[in-house]
Amino acid sequence: MKANYGRVTTRFGPETRFEVQPVPAAPFRALQETELELLKNRLLMERLARSSQPALNAPLRRAANEAAALAWVTAYPLLVFPVLFEEKALAAVRHARRQEGVRERSRELLAA
Repeated sequence: MKANYGRVTTRFGPETRFEVQPVPAAPFRALQETELELLKNRLLMERLARSSQPALNAPLRRAANEAAALAWVTAYPLLVFPVLFEEKALAAVRHARRQEGVRERSRELLAA
């Protein structure tokens, strides 16, 4: 079989230029991040001030961080955060009370 190696003439059209406007992959949310952090700290401090138990400090801080992380991935983090934080805070308080009950019962069983 013989290969056909012929000359190919090329023709190019007129040069076309256009401007490229890069679009960021995600919207710039640095300002929202700062506002979310301020909102988180304000609501957390209010919640800690209402709490009379120092043992709830760490669980409430964890609840605020979890709520902020979940709110951040939504389209409206500042709108969603207060409700998420309230839900997480209630769950943290319930869990801390349940744990205290378990500790109390354990002490009673060990003392007997």
